[in-house]
Order: sequence, then structure tokens, then C-alpha cells
Amino acid sequence: MFWGHLDVLRAAIVKSLLVAGVFGVAAFCFKEELFAVILAPKDANFITYRLLYSFSGLVMEVGASDFLVKLINTGLVKQFIIHMKAALCAGILCASPYILYQLFRFVSPALYVNERKYMVWVVGGGYAMFALGVSVSYFLIFPLTFRFLGTYQVSGEVENMIALQSYISTLMTMSLAMGLVFEIPILSWLFAKLGLLSDGFMRKYRKHAVVVILVVAAIITPTSDVFMLSLVALPMWLLHEISILMVHRTG
Repeated sequence: MFWGHLDVLRAAIVKSLLVAGVFGVAAFCFKEELFAVILAPKDANFITYRLLYSFSGLVMEVGASDFLVKLINTGLVKQFIIHMKAALCAGILCASPYILYQLFRFVSPALYVNERKYMVWVVGGGYAMFALGVSVSYFLIFPLTFRFLGTYQVSGEVENMIALQSYISTLMTMSLAMGLVFEIPILSWLFAKLGLLSDGFMRKYRKHAVVVILVVAAIITPTSDVFMLSLVALPMWLLHEISILMVHRTG
């Protein structure tokens, strides 16, 4: 029985790796399209900047040189390595629904019917919230952070030229961090279902949660700027309040 389960698990892992590999190779081949997405937030005509200008009443033509930050490469093989890493991450991201499906197929035979239902909600909801968190980071938090740090100068004589590796690392770190942060409602719902969390407990320690949120936001935010700190902390606070409502309805 044990070896049978091991064979099923091995088959699921192999299939997941093959699908991720196919998507990764495809992403590697479509280099221009891949990095057009990755490097988009550094351009002045990125959708976030255009919307902010529109909301603030400023007039800006698409493609106008409102700010310019140059990305540079500082190593002989770093661009190729970054290309491979980006393609690998893109492949895993594209294959993630299939990977989750394979894991669910492996685990579901050992679950009761009601447990399978909860598993679907946790996995599906967790995936959706993670994707939402990554989107918030990509379209809102990272562009504003990059613009602030990329254009900040201690003197006009010092020109900003950001290393490509630093850009990619910051983008991936912030995206992963926000994706995990957006799992708060799903985890709260799961803990409430298991009887480990109540809305009364969360309301009682709401002020403590705000302090924790500010600390985590300060760690995630690569700058001490109050605006950036608030930009990260606000979604986290909203997620905490949504979690309280979800736990209350669960109870």
C-alpha cells in the first residue's frame, strides 16, 4: 500500500515537472514578451502611472518622459542567468493550476466528502488570493516603490543606474511577500473551521494586530517612507478586517 502511494506521488511530481518544464521552455523562447511584462513597471507610461496622473488631474501623453531610470548589467553571464530564472518562475506560475490539481488528486482519496469540499475551498481560494496579492504588488506597490527609490537622489550629480538583478530581486520578493500576505483570510477561515480561532479573539487583539501589521509592512517595504509604509499596511489591515467577518460567519 505504501509503495503504491509512493508511485502515485512520484507520477504526480513527474507530470508536474514536465508541464512546468514545457511552460518554462516556452517562456524562455518568448524572451521579448516575457521581459516586456517584467520590465513594464519601470516605464513612465505604465498603466499605474497613467491612472495616477489621470486621477490627480495632470496631463501626460502616453510615452512622455516623465522619469527615466536606466537598468544596467554588471556581470558577464548575469543576463543569461536572469533570463533562465525568469523563465523558470514563469513556467512554474503557468503550471501552478495543474500542479495543484495533481496534488489534490493525490490527497483526495484519503479525505472524507466534507473534507474534500473544504480542501477545494482552501486550495482554490488560496490560489486566487495569492494571485490577487501578486497583482496588487505588480500593479500598485512595486511600481510606486520603484519610482520613488529609482528617482531618489542625494544630489543632482549622482545618476541612478539600477542593476537588473536588483530590479528583478525586488520585484519577485515583494510579489511573493504580498502573495503570502493575501493568504490571511483563507488561513483565518481554515483555523476557524478547525476551532482554533474565533472572531472574539481577533476583535480583542485588534490593536495588537495593527502593530504587527505595521511591523510586517515595514519589513516588506524597502523604504522608510510613510506613504509606502501606508500603501503596504492598508491592504493588510483590510484583509485582517475581512478575516474577522469571515471567521464570524464561519462561527
